[in-house]
Amino acid sequence: MPRPKPVIYGLYAWTPDYGFRYIHPANRRSFEWLEPVGKVFEKIDETDDWILLRYDEQQFKVSGELFKELYQKPPFSFGDTVTERSPAPGESGHQGLISDVYLDEANETFRFQLVERKRKIKRIFEADELREA
Repeated sequence: MPRPKPVIYGLYAWTPDYGFRYIHPANRRSFEWLEPVGKVFEKIDETDDWILLRYDEQQFKVSGELFKELYQKPPFSFGDTVTERSPAPGESGHQGLISDVYLDEANETFRFQLVERKRKIKRIFEADELREA
């Protein structure tokens, strides 16, 4: 599904303690496994009862009650191709696709995880450690 313009980014601070009424029945298990707290979503659609959120290649129908729109936009989003700015001496820098976007609310900074050659890199990158490829 193409991204709406402009893209609306936000957080969805749901945990199982809230109960499942906030999550569409078809998405409950996969949304719980995602562990959404601290992850940045793209809001891609809205109906009277549900909003549709995108996280990487997954989409979830959820209640709009817990969605918190972000007015600060991340510099990269899902599927963007990026390269590590300053790799360690003697190492080639990582290059891959953005697969995870996190927000450190305390510091108001975005962090990113990459997929490189179909494998998720364990390291989490700060925005200033990456550039568009």
